[in-house]
Amino acid sequence: MPASADRPASGLRVLLVDDGGTHLPLLREELARLGNTVIGVVDAPVELAAAVGSSQPDIIIISAESPQRDTLEHIAVMSQAQPRPIVMFTDDPDRERMQRAIRAGVSSYVVAGLTAERLQPVLNVAIARFEADAEVRAELAQARSELAQRKRVERAKGILMRIRGIDEKTAYEQMRRLAMDRKLKLIEVANRIIDADDLMS
Repeated sequence: MPASADRPASGLRVLLVDDGGTHLPLLREELARLGNTVIGVVDAPVELAAAVGSSQPDIIIISAESPQRDTLEHIAVMSQAQPRPIVMFTDDPDRERMQRAIRAGVSSYVVAGLTAERLQPVLNVAIARFEADAEVRAELAQARSELAQRKRVERAKGILMRIRGIDEKTAYEQMRRLAMDRKLKLIEVANRIIDADDLMS
């Protein structure tokens, strides 16, 4: 897991991506000075997801002259399955490209060169932003799961109402009682009712 945002970004396992930028020599030198370990260098964006899967880095640093569409697509694919803090050092100040990079999963988009004293603060900011975004993603996933479960429970109530000729309150009480008697969650009872109805239809 990425380092916590409340301590310096040191002792990190770093995966470097060479996308045509000029920053790799300075990055290697300064990362080592800060106590981090470069665990690999990816020379082609198409290799990014595989490299992340095999090396499990804490953070990814990309050196790019200008972020290309192909690079951003591979970042987006990797970020969906294996999200990591990503820092992109680039010489391209174009606002549209920056926005595309952020949407793809880049945590920090750094323009106008790299200096040794800037690296650690940039890594800390990237990790902090990644962790904040991860909390938002988790909350959104939880909300979606709860909504999906409520829809399943409503559907199961409708099935009982139709089959047994009962009202909504009675259908819910029967489901709740069955869940308690069998030590099941309400959603598990709902799923069983729906599955049984699907088999009969």
